[in-house]
Amino acid sequence: MDDTAAPPPPRWRAPLLWRVLQVTARLVVALVARLRVSGDVPDEVRDGPLILAANHISPFDPVVLAAACQARRVAPRVLATGGLFRAPLVGAVMRRAGHIRVDRRTSTVAEALGSAARAMGDGSVVLVYPEGRIGLDPQMWPERGKTGTARLALASGAVVVPVAQWGAHAVLPWAAPRGLVPAVLRSMLRRPVVTVRFGPPVDLSGIDPARPGAAQRATVRIVDAITDTLAGLRPDEPAMPRHVDPTRPVDLSRRHRRGRGDVVPDGATADVLADDDADQADPAPDAT
Repeated sequence: MDDTAAPPPPRWRAPLLWRVLQVTARLVVALVARLRVSGDVPDEVRDGPLILAANHISPFDPVVLAAACQARRVAPRVLATGGLFRAPLVGAVMRRAGHIRVDRRTSTVAEALGSAARAMGDGSVVLVYPEGRIGLDPQMWPERGKTGTARLALASGAVVVPVAQWGAHAVLPWAAPRGLVPAVLRSMLRRPVVTVRFGPPVDLSGIDPARPGAAQRATVRIVDAITDTLAGLRPDEPAMPRHVDPTRPVDLSRRHRRGRGDVVPDGATADVLADDDADQADPAPDAT
């Protein structure tokens, strides 16, 4: 009988295409903005399982985050909506780059979360947007999150690192590709500052995944951490953003309320979110 242990499966390595695209993203950002990256991914969690959870403020976010991750030597696999994968050229690139398809509000969402968990088990870093869409809060603070990120973290034991970004909304408007060309030309002339900060890992201790409401409580902590990290990037804009996008609609229905007793950035206080039955029942993941 052969007692030799089977070698461990090879760890995932980012395809060359994705690494080239990250370098390209840095060049694109440099043309239209001035990128500033602070914080980092701790060395001890780089081998995973690891989730990067970011706020979503502009259609330009994916380019900014790809550039910022490249600056920090991270090549994450992105949870992205099925619409991107269905686009002929973009979809082919997304598949070749190793990203993970999520068809929201369908029976395949659970498969996507399973794919993300397996990806982290193979050594991948996964990037998600817990809000599930470009936020429509008028003050541009993170919205109430979907529970997919939390469910993924609790099921896999993954570390969650909050990633806050600010300034991408001054590069591309919410309505892009409408108005894309004039927006890009203005950005090339003004080159607004775009900042990204990797915060400390989210503390999910004390949350029992088996208890009802665990995913919602973890979601509140994750969005709180993103909000705290973002506050350090916009100290002079605590209430309203300096740059106002006239194409961006406003939706107050998903405004995030912080944990009980915490102070939100504009100075108001709010109670903890009760378990949100609608979010618990909605299997939509947290990618746009």
